[in-house]
Amino acid sequence: MASYEFDWVDAFTETPMGGNPCVVVHGAEDISVEARIGLVRETRLSECAYVIPSDKADFSARYYLPSGEIPMAGHPTVATVTSLLDRGLVVLEDGRAEFTLEVGSGVLPIEITARAGRPPLVTMTQARPVFGKTYDRARLATFYGLSPEDVLDDPQTVSTGSAFCILPLKDTAALQRARPDHSALEDFFGDPDTDCRMIFLTTPHGATAAGDTASRLLMRPGGPVEDPFTGSATGCMAAYLWARGHLESSVFTAEQGHWMERPGTAHCEVMGSRDDIAGVKVGGAGVVLMRGTLEL
Repeated sequence: MASYEFDWVDAFTETPMGGNPCVVVHGAEDISVEARIGLVRETRLSECAYVIPSDKADFSARYYLPSGEIPMAGHPTVATVTSLLDRGLVVLEDGRAEFTLEVGSGVLPIEITARAGRPPLVTMTQARPVFGKTYDRARLATFYGLSPEDVLDDPQTVSTGSAFCILPLKDTAALQRARPDHSALEDFFGDPDTDCRMIFLTTPHGATAAGDTASRLLMRPGGPVEDPFTGSATGCMAAYLWARGHLESSVFTAEQGHWMERPGTAHCEVMGSRDDIAGVKVGGAGVVLMRGTLEL
């Protein structure tokens, strides 16, 4: 049996037990895939992060769902960087730090900015978005018990490292009413012509007066029923809404998890014009809730 140090980090929040929790395991290169997935299931979290060596970047981590590895994920990235900072593996100079983090999809530029009286802001630069297939809005609306009139625009798959189909809704009332039909969704995801593995519901209206967008990720069976905050999907959503003209500004505040009593917030910036997006910056805070030793 081997021992591994870990941190339990709440990401995209400045408050303990807010945002989206993630366990970050250090020195995890010899932990098997089966054990990595097993830990996710044991914690009942949506994802866990495993810090491993890299020959391409300053640090490296791999992210796992209860069903297997995911190439890029936002809240585990914020959690991993928060853990590195908390353990002194990253040091701020003049209130800032910049470095690279290798994940399954490639290398992410990372910035950390200190803030007086608040946790530091961790910002990742997600890759240039790849726009995939568009889908019938009426069909996808029925997956969530909604009508075509609830849908703002044609759903489309977007990837900034992980692919999500963005389903834009007209208002937060429709977003709150959404209830997944898991049987219909599994048929959709099982179709070889489907180019995504998850659908991200969003609207260009905040859950609170402080937000510009609100979103939900209703999870597939095998893990939590809903994700409190999804940083990778937020980057895809930002690119989609900016490209289709549903955001007035390329800099905005994204909200998620407020109706789960785990409110999370991200600071987003879409880089480039609406027809030529170079990347998306997604930033959030993290709070270390627990520190410990994992025995495997």
